[in-house]
Amino acid sequence: MNKMFTPNNLNQINSEKLDWELIQSEMKNKLGSDIYESWLKKIEFVDEINNYILLSVPTRFIRDWITSRYLDQILQIVRNYKKEIHRIEFKIVEKNIINGEVDEIKSKPINDENVSFIKDSYLQYNRIDPNKRFDNFITGSSNKLAYEASLKVSESIAHYNPLYIYGGVGMGKTHLLNAIGLELKKNNKVMFISAERFMYQFVKSIKSNDMVKFKEYFRNTDILLIDDIQFMNGKEAMQEEFFHTFNALLDKGSQIIVSADRSPNKLSRIQERIKSRFSGGLVVDIQKPDYQLRKEIVAKKTEEMTSLYSDQKKISQDIQDFISNEITGSIRELVGAVNRLVSFSRIYNKMPNLSETKVVLKDLLNISENKVTIDLIQTIVCKFFKISKNEMLSARRSRYLVRPRQVAIYLTKILTSKSLPEIGREFSNRDHTTIIHSVKTVEKLKENDPEMVENINKLKNQILYKNQENEI
Repeated sequence: MNKMFTPNNLNQINSEKLDWELIQSEMKNKLGSDIYESWLKKIEFVDEINNYILLSVPTRFIRDWITSRYLDQILQIVRNYKKEIHRIEFKIVEKNIINGEVDEIKSKPINDENVSFIKDSYLQYNRIDPNKRFDNFITGSSNKLAYEASLKVSESIAHYNPLYIYGGVGMGKTHLLNAIGLELKKNNKVMFISAERFMYQFVKSIKSNDMVKFKEYFRNTDILLIDDIQFMNGKEAMQEEFFHTFNALLDKGSQIIVSADRSPNKLSRIQERIKSRFSGGLVVDIQKPDYQLRKEIVAKKTEEMTSLYSDQKKISQDIQDFISNEITGSIRELVGAVNRLVSFSRIYNKMPNLSETKVVLKDLLNISENKVTIDLIQTIVCKFFKISKNEMLSARRSRYLVRPRQVAIYLTKILTSKSLPEIGREFSNRDHTTIIHSVKTVEKLKENDPEMVENINKLKNQILYKNQENEI
């Protein structure tokens, strides 16, 4: 006899939602306890609607951080349990504790009616970011022109058409495109997409024989923002379609804003007529930030992180000045440096000193990795412990030799990318198990021996900054 479906049965089937506790456990296992406790634990399940799930977080900052760094992994974990989920949405639910009771303050949903997004996309994370606005874009001599041009376009569309913004990685191009999109979406239909995703959707439309729908998406918009246009290089069929879309939008008075990592005339394997169209608008560049701008950015980011974690110690002014002076590559690296120091402080319950900061930010600082050699480490350690290199590399197991040898091996492991066998060879062909034992011994000693911690920090500083020993 067939099982009858009563209304109660049907409701039970429809109410079968994801086991969020299971998802959380999986996130903790795959992404690590530190990341989970700092960020992912704050996510709460709200609802499952058709092919997407709605989650909540307490602040916009946390939402933006999770979206930009962990959303792909979270979605993959969810899809392992439920294949039909293709998208994750977030809403902000602030919580105030009043008289011991939790009072939820739900944020107003963002009005996205005028923002157009491609549907059914596994890559649908390049959304207009509400956290990247004109009012929190810090300006200086290196980006002032690009900022003013973006502001002008937001006030009067088609004033500069197209607007072409170029600069190195992490200079703020995407921030400006976001800010323009946020301003113009209030009264216009906005399409914001990366060149890579444009290409993905183009190929998908060809395979599904649905180019008519593709054309409608991109030609029936008031504002088209395309990020990282350089990734369109070499794709002739896609460039052909983009050229006609570009012309169609200009003919109807739509505004086009493009970003790239180089000027139009330096784009490789891009049709000359497309480069000519780009050059025919306003072309502005964003240069590397000067010291004053870097200092303002570090101060602003430090202030944001301090307000987010009220119980946390603030990064000292000396460390802020050090970061501003040493990290000159990009704005993104500056922000990343502050985030690393904050993570360090949350894990170890203290702010790093200058020596620790140099180690934490080793790969971002102006130090060439090949300067840190095993020979350099051995030389500095021998000098520090007042022994000769021949004594260190000998087979003798006297206590006054074993400890410096273990310290040198430990520093080689953490300050270079050498493998265990390679390290063993540089220490008189010692076995890799000896290398592992030395590293574990020093790590254990550091837990209970403040003098060992101090010595390690001094040696790190001398190895990374041989001429700045007085800064410890």
